[in-house]
Amino acid sequence: MVDQKPVFTGSLGADLRALRKARGLTLTDLADRVGRSVGWLSQVERDLSDLSVSDLREVAVALDVPVSMFFSHGPAPVEEAGYIVRADARRPIGTSQAGLVEELLSPDLTDDFEMVHSTFKPGSAITKPVSRPTQEVGYVVSGQLDLTIGDQAFTVGAGDSFRIRGEPFCYANPYSHSAVVIWVIAPPVY
Repeated sequence: MVDQKPVFTGSLGADLRALRKARGLTLTDLADRVGRSVGWLSQVERDLSDLSVSDLREVAVALDVPVSMFFSHGPAPVEEAGYIVRADARRPIGTSQAGLVEELLSPDLTDDFEMVHSTFKPGSAITKPVSRPTQEVGYVVSGQLDLTIGDQAFTVGAGDSFRIRGEPFCYANPYSHSAVVIWVIAPPVY
C-alpha cells in the first residue's frame, strides 16, 4: 500500500499543538510516544514539515483522537478559513461510539475552547463515568437526554442547558428521538 499524503484542514500544526497542550504533553512527551524527534514534531506543529498518513495515525493514537479529525471534509474559501465553518464542512470528531456522533463547530482547535455539535441517537449511552480536566457547557437544541453529573441525575430537554466542571459524567438517551446538544468545552479536548 502506498503511503499517500493526506489533505489537511489548513491548520494541522496549530490543531496538533493545541491538542498536545490540552493533554499536558510537552513536545518531548509526544515525540517519544510517536517515536520521532522533537525537531520533526516542532516543524510539524509550525506547518514546516508534512506528515504521512502513517505518521498521522501514530499522532492520532498518541493524542487519543480519530485520524479523520485531521482531514478536510469540505473546502473553505480562503476568505472564510479560520472564521466560518459551513454545515457541509464540519470535521467529525470523537469515535461515534455508543450512538454518539460529534462534529467540530469551531474553525480549529487554537482557541481556549472548542464548540461541538453532538447528536445522541436513540438508545445511545455511556454508562461508565467520563472525567476530564475541562469546564463544559451544553445547550440542548432538540430531544431529551439523561445526564449524571457527579452523583446527581438529571433529564434535560430542548432549551435546557447544563454545566460540567471536571466532574465525572455519563449520559443516556433512552428516548425514541435523537438529542442534539451544542457543547462549549475549555480547554479543547478533541
